[in-house]
Amino acid sequence: MEIIWQIAKDAVLAFAYLGLALGRLPGLRMNRATIALVGAAFLIALNVLSLPEAWTAIDSNTIVFLLSMMVVNANLSYSGFFQLTLLSLIRLTSSPFGLLCVLTFGTGVLSAFFLNDTIALLLTPLILKLAQALKFNPIPYLLALAGATNSGSVATLSGNPQNILIGSFAPISYLEFSLALAPIAIFSLALQIGLLCLLYPEVRSRQASLHLPQLRFRLLRPLLKKTLVITLGLLIAFSAGIPMGKAALTAAALLLITRRVKPEKVLRQVNWNLLVMFSGLFILTHATQTLGWLELVTPLANTPAKLLGVTAMLSNLISNVPAVLVLAPIIEKNDLSSWLLLSAGSTLAGNLTLFGSVANLIVSEAAASMGYHLSFKEHLRFGLPLSAIALIVTYVGIRH
Repeated sequence: MEIIWQIAKDAVLAFAYLGLALGRLPGLRMNRATIALVGAAFLIALNVLSLPEAWTAIDSNTIVFLLSMMVVNANLSYSGFFQLTLLSLIRLTSSPFGLLCVLTFGTGVLSAFFLNDTIALLLTPLILKLAQALKFNPIPYLLALAGATNSGSVATLSGNPQNILIGSFAPISYLEFSLALAPIAIFSLALQIGLLCLLYPEVRSRQASLHLPQLRFRLLRPLLKKTLVITLGLLIAFSAGIPMGKAALTAAALLLITRRVKPEKVLRQVNWNLLVMFSGLFILTHATQTLGWLELVTPLANTPAKLLGVTAMLSNLISNVPAVLVLAPIIEKNDLSSWLLLSAGSTLAGNLTLFGSVANLIVSEAAASMGYHLSFKEHLRFGLPLSAIALIVTYVGIRH
């Protein structure tokens, strides 16, 4: 009977990770958030861990930080900050090559300081409208946007959800992390420009278009000023070493004290699916340790090169956030180079395939809704060399 129970526990965990890898379970209306939550619930029901143990397994600092950054991003979005920033940069040039460079580095910088998924969601429609107006092929610019959201976000602890996790687990400061990985982010951004110029000869042109179209968006100046002041204070707090969760929560609280924006609008922008998925994943990871699954993974990641390879592989199989949660327990707390490899590997591997990161899928789905098809093959011929070269440079840079 005990063997049957053990098989049932392992089966639940296996199906949960399979669902996370596929993003759904065939025949069921379930996404990654509900798969993680249902898997966690069944594991609690099977006594793999108790309900109090499941609750304590959830890292409150990560959840609070993620929620707070979503509130900050929502206010920046409603004020028109992201659209204003991108269009201000684009007005500097109207040549295909100039637009490619501005889009790549502008998106990369925004993704470094704000959650990359938000950047992808907000900027994709703008890029498509711009390409339509200028009669440019939108595909290389969509690839540039998707690649830059991933590559740029590797530069800071606030750039993406997996880095937020690592910031909670590892004793590394915001500045220390950025000094180590910002050069890799810059290299990856420059590399993607070179690859896109190689794959799409039309983007090499430096001949300016006759004029840039007027793209309309709503700009709320009072909200923009308030949000920028608070966001600047938040970044200073990060740099000063103030705990990131506490600093972000304070910034979010200050932004929620307002007479201008209805709270429903801000809370509607919070990605509750992501928060639920994170909570469920923390519980699944605890169950993974309890059931001894980590003993299978540890020998596969017992050297820096193996760790980077396994991270890249798992990030494309089960997504980058679950990969980080699975691998984090086997890394020594003070082994900073391994934490950096885990961060860079899980983020840069997101460029490998169209399904490698949520940002890629956001760009692809938003493009499809406007009549453009970004295929798996089209993305792979760009993403494969980008990820492979960037990961090799990452390994050499961090280990030497």
